[in-house]
Amino acid sequence: MYAEGHLLIDDVPGVGKTSLAKAVAQSVSGMVRRVQFTPDLLPSDVTGVQIWDAGARSFEFHEGPVFANIVLIDKINRASPKTQSALLEVMEERRVTVDSTTYQVPRPFIVIATQNPVEHGGTYELPEAQIDRFMIRSAVGYPDHAAEVEILTAGTRGMSPEDLQPVVTNADLMRMTELVRGVHLSAEVYDYIVLIVADTRRRLDQIRLGVSPRGGLSLARAAQARAAATGRPFVTPDDVKALAPSVLGHRIIMRPEALFDGLTGADVLARITASVPVPDRYSAQR
Repeated sequence: MYAEGHLLIDDVPGVGKTSLAKAVAQSVSGMVRRVQFTPDLLPSDVTGVQIWDAGARSFEFHEGPVFANIVLIDKINRASPKTQSALLEVMEERRVTVDSTTYQVPRPFIVIATQNPVEHGGTYELPEAQIDRFMIRSAVGYPDHAAEVEILTAGTRGMSPEDLQPVVTNADLMRMTELVRGVHLSAEVYDYIVLIVADTRRRLDQIRLGVSPRGGLSLARAAQARAAATGRPFVTPDDVKALAPSVLGHRIIMRPEALFDGLTGADVLARITASVPVPDRYSAQR
């Protein structure tokens, strides 16, 4: 949220993806809208539509649910590719174009989407262009014993994310966003990020499609947010290493033969971050 990036929560059904997204949204006192993606959803149901006003004898724009500070998209892979493409412009440029007219969405603007990787019936695979617009893809995972007992206890007592109260205002979030942008990245750290990103494009025996420049920019912004969250006014290579799997993993498309050998994008990234040398100035500090 500090980096104003979009989040994709990708995990099996029933582990709390939607509850997590709701809880994050409830923590901010901004405008929150939820969209349940279904196969019959139209692009205009997401972005908005021009409606003829007979009295004014002109078209009037009716905003869609993307005109919010936090947009919750449940089961994003259940909508058709045409509807999914309606998100491309707004997720990248924070604006919507309808009938040649451009409308800016409010700031901050963050999309939190969920999808189930094991579902196949009635689903559509997200195109690479859309996956690339998510700053981070994360999984919830199964809880440990104590956490699952707590989940059952809260659920049987009727507790839900809607019971949470906001702890951050929109103004607070925008100030934090500006603070994060001021976190310093040295020339060595920029170079370190580019070396990691470029290495994903060279491993042609394992990777069919490497990380784009947008991925490198997302990694830099996420590293700034991590540094700010830990109270540092500068980014270190450790920030980059810690976030590389979550920021870059979903942007890598593996070759079938590599997947057959049991390799994943996370495995390749681990090898890349282990092989790319840390800048001398930072390695000397360790």
